[in-house]
Order: sequence, then structure tokens, then C-alpha cells
Amino acid sequence: MESLPSILASAPPVQLILSVLAAIAYAWPALRAQHLSMRTAKAWVGVAWLLHGTVLVWSLWGASARFGFAPALSMTTWLVAAVYGVESQFFPQLPTRWALSAIGAAAVMLAFIFPGNAMPNTASVWLPMHLAFGVACYGLFGTAVVHAWFMTRAEKHIRHAEDPHSGLPLLTLERLTYRFVAGGFVLLSLTLALGFGYGDVLYGLDHAWHWDHKTVFSVLAWLTFATLLVGRAGFGWRGKRAVGVLYTGSAFLLLAYVGSRFVMEIVLGRTL
Repeated sequence: MESLPSILASAPPVQLILSVLAAIAYAWPALRAQHLSMRTAKAWVGVAWLLHGTVLVWSLWGASARFGFAPALSMTTWLVAAVYGVESQFFPQLPTRWALSAIGAAAVMLAFIFPGNAMPNTASVWLPMHLAFGVACYGLFGTAVVHAWFMTRAEKHIRHAEDPHSGLPLLTLERLTYRFVAGGFVLLSLTLALGFGYGDVLYGLDHAWHWDHKTVFSVLAWLTFATLLVGRAGFGWRGKRAVGVLYTGSAFLLLAYVGSRFVMEIVLGRTL
């Protein structure tokens, strides 16, 4: 594995500058949460989000395109932040704003330090789009997990006759949570179908569909989310049972690509 000094030395200057600026823009409102006005903090986060998106585009479609577990986490964080930013315009009291900023800063720098492997020469020119499409389902399920956590916390406060401080009515939180699950399930289904039917086109003949750890965990995640949606539609699953299944499916999905790539890139030091 490359050392940090060698990574800094070999990184394109533009990517280094953009990554550092994005991390600073995320970190500043997180560190100065008690000293910045809401308007100023939102401006900082907006700039950070734009810089973050520019870094992602550069890393996926630039001259030295690379992808791996850390860029996947970075893109997931960017998508969650995008959804959260839209929702906060309608519900300004949504919590954990500063926590998400801190996670954004960490995700940007993690993706810079561990940029992943170069795209295989045999891959299709559509591979970056396919990867972005697949990671989009990570973003939707990540957003669903955040909302499920809001929902669980709101339910706990309500049981104790306390102000839930969620910024959203409980039923609205629940409805949004499982809409994100449904959207993520559609994207996951399409991603699996593309991988199964066109894996040799996207990745090259040596990287067609096969039953490795990534595939097994992806299918387990698909089955878990399918069970959740059927359970809610057919049996009225709610509360802890539904949230528990959501967390389980999300854990499988995290292990599918991010987990398998982490082991390959960091633990075993292998390429694609």
C-alpha cells in the first residue's frame, strides 16, 4: 500500500487542491457550529458540496480515472448530503447538520488518500456511469438509514413525552424513509441486472459476472430489501422490526462493494 507522502506526491495538483478545499469547507461549519449564523453555515456547506462533486467528477472521468471503496463512500456521502440539503430547505430544524458536515470532510480526504484502482483498460467507456448509477443506490439507502435513525429517535422522545426535535412529523419521516428504500431497491435491481447481463461489456471478458463476495452480499441485500418492502406492503411491518431489516440490508450492501474492495485494496493490496 502506498504511503501518504507518495500519494501526495503522485496526486494531480488540481485534485489535491479541490479535495483540501472541499474538506476545509465541510469542516469549518462543523467546527464553528456555535459561532456561525445559519445563513453563513449553509453557504459554507453549499460550497463544500459543489467542490466535493467536482472532485468526484474529476476522479471518475479525469485523465487518470480511479475507483474503489473510499470513492464509493465519498459519492454516497455526497448524495446523502444532496438529499439532506434539499429537505433542509423545507424542514430547517432537521438535526445532525454538523455531523454530516464532519462526515463529508472525512469522506473527501479518505477518497483522496485511498483513491482506489485505475479503471481497467478493457472496460467500457460507460463503466464510470455504471459505477455512479450503482453507487446512487448506496446514496438512497444511506439516506433511508439516516431517516430511520431520525424516526427511531423521534419515537423514543414521544414515548417519554419529550419534544422529538426531528423537524419532521413522525409519519412523514416514516413515509420518506421507505420511499428512499423503494427508490434504492429499484436502482439496486437495475444495477444487478446490468452486471448480470452486460458484465463482460462493462468490465471486459475477464471481469464478467461471477459469484464472488461482492455478488453474494449484493444479492443478500436485494433479498433483504425485497423482504422489507413485501413485509410493509403485505403485513404492515413498522417500527423496530422494519428498521432492523433496513439496517440489516444496508449492512449487506455496505459489505458488498465497499467491504469487498476494502479487503482487496487495503488488506490484500490487489487490483481489479
